[in-house]
Amino acid sequence: MKTVTKRDLVVQISNETGMTQQQVFDVIQKTLDTVTTTLAGGDEVVLRNFGSFQVRETKQKIGRNPNKPDTDVIIPPRAIVKFKPGKEMKERVANVLPHIQNTGTQEAPAATPETGSL
Repeated sequence: MKTVTKRDLVVQISNETGMTQQQVFDVIQKTLDTVTTTLAGGDEVVLRNFGSFQVRETKQKIGRNPNKPDTDVIIPPRAIVKFKPGKEMKERVANVLPHIQNTGTQEAPAATPETGSL
């Protein structure tokens, strides 16, 4: 599996569009800054066919310090970013692992004369 960095995206988009790498970098950076600012304001960002970013709050939890297992540590609630992929992304990514198809839905094997099943 390959990791794609922001630099890789800039080079690829620059090569495909003919824009300079600096222009592409500026657009990508401004997009990421705007997404971050929007989420920090508590709003949702929806990119059709790609997915949506939402701010969610985690619940307060009780944790344990491994060095002092008798002492409870309260972990306060906090805001996290959750990503929900869009329909097109789900469909395209589903083909990455061909042995996993439609998670959670397995078809029953077809009846064969050898097994005598219906």
